[in-house]
Amino acid sequence: MPHPMSRVIALLVAAMIAAPVSAQETAIDFGGLRQDTTQPVEVASDALEVNQSDGTATFSGNVVVSQGAMRLSAGRITAIYAGEASAGRIRELRAEEGVTLVAGEDAAEAQSAVYDIDEGSVVMTGDVLLTQGPTALSSERLVIDLVNGTGSLEGRVRTIFETGER
Repeated sequence: MPHPMSRVIALLVAAMIAAPVSAQETAIDFGGLRQDTTQPVEVASDALEVNQSDGTATFSGNVVVSQGAMRLSAGRITAIYAGEASAGRIRELRAEEGVTLVAGEDAAEAQSAVYDIDEGSVVMTGDVLLTQGPTALSSERLVIDLVNGTGSLEGRVRTIFETGER
């Protein structure tokens, strides 16, 4: 029977060999964050300020954006409209102040996020923390492709591997 510590050492050696010395990006599967970006976007907040001249609407206070099974929450979210704001088609959402994105078992937190609805992508920046079930990863930037359910963590990526033995 192999010594339990030998498994930990083997796992650490494998992780070090698999990753280049200067690795700054980690690819992640975001099956829970696959999203149909053509679904309606519902927004709830404590306050709303509309600016017709620049085509934006700023939602503030306990903002929750829902689209299908995905939820984006923050202290403030600015909606940028495609063309005339009166047409109602949102092109982009910019979230600030305690940003959280949840879909299924996947959840991510950051200081800010930009959801490009036309591209089907979310870019989260600043103290990013991603949890997928029992796994947690942190970095400075998270880019999610909602159409394909894939993404990448950029910057100094950190995680803890559970070996299943205690």
